[in-house]
Amino acid sequence: MLKILKYSFFDLSRSLWSYVYFLFYLFLGIILLFLNNDLSNAVITLMNVIIILVPLIGTIFGVMYYYDSREFTELLLAQPIKRSTIFIGQYLGVAISLSLSLVLGLGIPFAAYGLFESAAIWNFFSLLVSGVFLTFIFTALAFNIALSHENKIKGFGLAILLWLFLAVVYDGIFLLILVYFQEYPLDKFALIASVLNPIDLSRILVLLKLDISALLGYTGAVFKQFFGTSQGMFISFGVLFLWVVLPVYRIIRVSSKKDF
Repeated sequence: MLKILKYSFFDLSRSLWSYVYFLFYLFLGIILLFLNNDLSNAVITLMNVIIILVPLIGTIFGVMYYYDSREFTELLLAQPIKRSTIFIGQYLGVAISLSLSLVLGLGIPFAAYGLFESAAIWNFFSLLVSGVFLTFIFTALAFNIALSHENKIKGFGLAILLWLFLAVVYDGIFLLILVYFQEYPLDKFALIASVLNPIDLSRILVLLKLDISALLGYTGAVFKQFFGTSQGMFISFGVLFLWVVLPVYRIIRVSSKKDF
């Protein structure tokens, strides 16, 4: 697995899009620090970009890498190598490469600006952790979609629809339910619905860490009461970890049964 992971990682490292992804975050961090002239404000602005963009890039790169490396994958399948080793190695190579581009691209300008001497270091760290989790989650979901559909166009379409649903449509449906049934107690429903969407869960964790939970509306107090405690944080990161583990487990199951 390590050899396949290493090959996938260096293959992506030589890709033009990896450099574009890294440079995008590098210049984004520099521009935000220049405009805000404050680390805390820059982290708040950066959150809105990362929560939406990171899942999209993870989805696109995951699907694209699977389809583009299909011939090489079939060559590996002809060798005495376990299928799970091949696909998990490729998945980890893509996810780690994207995560490093994110961490280094944002870490360099913020570190140069004096992040380690600022009180905003933990806010920035929680933002990066959420971004890394989202990268691993949506890359795994993208691999699942690609493994389940031989048609490249259909696979790309379903991957984009999945991101669109979790990033935009899900929030719209969630808000409509909250508004339409506002006369009923929806505290538990709001908590469960937020946990079922990794993008919403990551956004809430970052907002609470930034201590601006008032932006969450009238359910902000409920989120603060649950997610703001140490037990709530532990459960939240446990759920994000499950969002990584379950798609990875399905990659292993599907690849072991799939006829290539």
